Amino acid sequence: MTDQTPPTDEAYPRVTAVVATRDRPGLLERAVQAVLDQDYPGEVECVVVYDHCDIRPLDVRVPERGRTLSYVNNTHRQGLPGGRNTGADVATGELIAFCDDDDLWLPARLRRQVELLRARPDAAAASCGIRLQGPGIAKERRLDRDEVTLTDFLADRVMEVHSSTMLVRRTTWDAIGPVDEEIPGGYGEDYEWLLRVAAHGPVVIVPEVLVVVDWHGGSFFFGRWATIVDASRYLLAKHPELAGSRTGLARIHGQIAFALASGHRRREALRELVRVVRLNPAEKRVLVTLPVALGLLSGERVLSLAQRRGRGV
Repeated sequence: MTDQTPPTDEAYPRVTAVVATRDRPGLLERAVQAVLDQDYPGEVECVVVYDHCDIRPLDVRVPERGRTLSYVNNTHRQGLPGGRNTGADVATGELIAFCDDDDLWLPARLRRQVELLRARPDAAAASCGIRLQGPGIAKERRLDRDEVTLTDFLADRVMEVHSSTMLVRRTTWDAIGPVDEEIPGGYGEDYEWLLRVAAHGPVVIVPEVLVVVDWHGGSFFFGRWATIVDASRYLLAKHPELAGSRTGLARIHGQIAFALASGHRRREALRELVRVVRLNPAEKRVLVTLPVALGLLSGERVLSLAQRRGRGV
């Protein structure tokens, strides 16, 4: 007979939710309120990290029991990696979760992920499905598997494992180290960190959509082509294990080729495309990069079209 006794609060360890921000009035309040309103039976500590801007107390409702809200300034390098690391520095929870300041957690996010981690002591972290929501798009992305391993991440970024879905054990964080603040421009910092997380243990997946990702069709890196090239090459140098996946290596070199072409470094882009074709002739970025390298389309136009369909390049 199955035990129907509901779990006690002691089964749910304290969670620290880190929200790093440059301050987006309205969106930030929405994100923080959703963290505080989780149906999680345990304690939730929400830390809002202001990234080199003045702290602004938020107009949100903090439940009297089991929830705390605090504000700190980023004491690390300016940018999202430094903001997340600052939040982790002051975190008191056994588990650490992240939420971008324009995203939204659905009420069951923490409860469902903690229950899954409790059932999977071998897991380093947990993720869940997402819903992309913005002008002209409302699209769900969920994985058809129960975990993502290092091998999976080497072959593909796995977009569904979004930073706003991550719940990581404090022991994992301490073992693998903080988010890399040296990566050029902070581009791809979430993927670089995921490679280290997955090297420590699998990322288990709650199949439901539990996070709404604000998909506004733009990006902080839109048009910053040189930064994308430098960061991608930094990633390849830091993680030589990426060379073990021809598919994954072709994907990253394809991104470099696209950024080179978009930045009008067309001869370099064509040389990079030759490498991509040798690694994986089926790599989709070959087809989207060629028109840009030939001057038929701009990189901004191609990226804008992809983002309207909930994709990147």
